[in-house]
Amino acid sequence: MTMLEQQHFPEIENLELLAKQVVEGFIIGLHKSPFHGFSVEFAEHRLYNPGESTRHLDWKVYARTGKMFIKRFEEETNLRCQLVIDASSSMYFPKDENAKTNKLRFSILSAAALINLLKRQRDAAGLTIFTDEVLVNTEARSSYKHQQILYMHLENLLKQSPLNVKTDAARCLHEIADTVHKRSMIILFSDMFDNIDSKNSDDLFSALQHLKYNKHEVIIFHVVDKSKELEFEFENRPYQFIDMETGDKVKLHSNQVKDFYVEQMKKFDKELKLRCGQYKIDFVEADINQDFRQVLLPFLTKRSKMM
Repeated sequence: MTMLEQQHFPEIENLELLAKQVVEGFIIGLHKSPFHGFSVEFAEHRLYNPGESTRHLDWKVYARTGKMFIKRFEEETNLRCQLVIDASSSMYFPKDENAKTNKLRFSILSAAALINLLKRQRDAAGLTIFTDEVLVNTEARSSYKHQQILYMHLENLLKQSPLNVKTDAARCLHEIADTVHKRSMIILFSDMFDNIDSKNSDDLFSALQHLKYNKHEVIIFHVVDKSKELEFEFENRPYQFIDMETGDKVKLHSNQVKDFYVEQMKKFDKELKLRCGQYKIDFVEADINQDFRQVLLPFLTKRSKMM
């Protein structure tokens, strides 16, 4: 499978398998890029013990020496990665039954694909899910059993659809900074909509600065439905808009507010990018209507710079 568009995955029955398909399609699409290959370096050899699997026999050494040696792979984790997902009610937009996805589903699929990619690189993955409090917070590990636990948490999150649940990213990121003790890559999936006013924005960047002070590298994937949330592409007719986190409702004609809304969102977006640049945080806009390359490629680029 070479395509990564979400319309190829209308239902999620096995998240681990789906993540594998996404990553394999991505790898095929890399072709001759610098990341092609995903080789794993081994640390040393040891003598083969009769009865062991021959999977990691070094046949080149055997051809030269006539002796059977096993490649002993380096057990030390190359990279520790904490995947952080905003699960507040606004992440369930759009709730339209005809929508092929929503922001939370996109984030979950992206996180699952990254777990698969980390496994291929023998890296460790941890998971944090938060709303206005931390709901799940696992440490980063590279074992198969731990990866199954992460997929289980993500699958459970897919089944939920809470109403009027707010977010407090700043508080939760401070908690992550206090609990993730080893230098890691922190990857945040959020629409960042609790940070539109200046006070919340200052609180958020104080928390991100806390992460940077602890020597973590940070990528923010700003998960949005670009056409609706940034460009306000609605038909020219009356709508009732509902705040998914507070339940507040307002009736208005879309064209009455479009210009003002788009202008304010551009200011918001510009401020986010500027502040991230100041703190040396990678900021990536992730449009839920586009494919997963927009997540996987920035991750690999960041990883290559860290290793």
